[in-house]
Amino acid sequence: MEITTTDLGLAARVQHLKKTYGAGEGTVHALDDVSVGIRRGQFTAIMGPSGSGKSTLMHIMAGLDTPTEGRAWIGDTEITGLGDLDMTILRRRRVGFIFQAFNLVPTLTAMGNILLPFELDGRRPSAIEKARIDGLIDTLGLGSRLEHRPHELSGGQQQRVAIARALATAPDLVFADEPTGNLDSQTGREVLGLLAAASREHGQSIAMVTHDAIAASHADRVLFLGDGRIVADHPRKTAEEISAYMLAAEVAA
Repeated sequence: MEITTTDLGLAARVQHLKKTYGAGEGTVHALDDVSVGIRRGQFTAIMGPSGSGKSTLMHIMAGLDTPTEGRAWIGDTEITGLGDLDMTILRRRRVGFIFQAFNLVPTLTAMGNILLPFELDGRRPSAIEKARIDGLIDTLGLGSRLEHRPHELSGGQQQRVAIARALATAPDLVFADEPTGNLDSQTGREVLGLLAAASREHGQSIAMVTHDAIAASHADRVLFLGDGRIVADHPRKTAEEISAYMLAAEVAA
């Protein structure tokens, strides 16, 4: 009998994942036999030094990249080998993304960008969704910026628009790549609080790639990658404990 992701209480998982770039002498093993799941309703931080494979793992889990070997699921849908159209619809309806580079549409206003997932899905937000969007706009302090286009916004404001867009449809699964990288410390804390609340109060599953120990300390679980493998999997840790672990790992390397 095939064990499903739901049976395991997971929002996404990968099995025996390998990703290699190049060939011959120049082969790079970005991921080397990784099997891991993102638990439902849990906030997971993925950490590791540059080149450890953390962004590659997130991109494959999110269906933005394909593995060299191995399998990946979002919910009970195996995404390995899924066609482009099916993958696009699955991502649009069930996954939210917060990218380091914002990926906002330059010709749309902040509000247009926030509502983009609904536009792409050919529908308008319901009353409940409208209320959630208003709450996000309020929490993120975007009320006076809704008619501005991305080039009229600071980096921090653009990131907040991207976060509102990612959470607007209350997707099952949110992937965040260094979401606080371009924010001042107070806004960063607010964003981490939003992500933590999304998992705690709304049952959303959050997977966040970060190198920031303070950001990772907001997560329920911290995965550490090294040389394309998962080297540690810890429940919630303080920023000090995470920093100490990262330092010890670097010294050992």
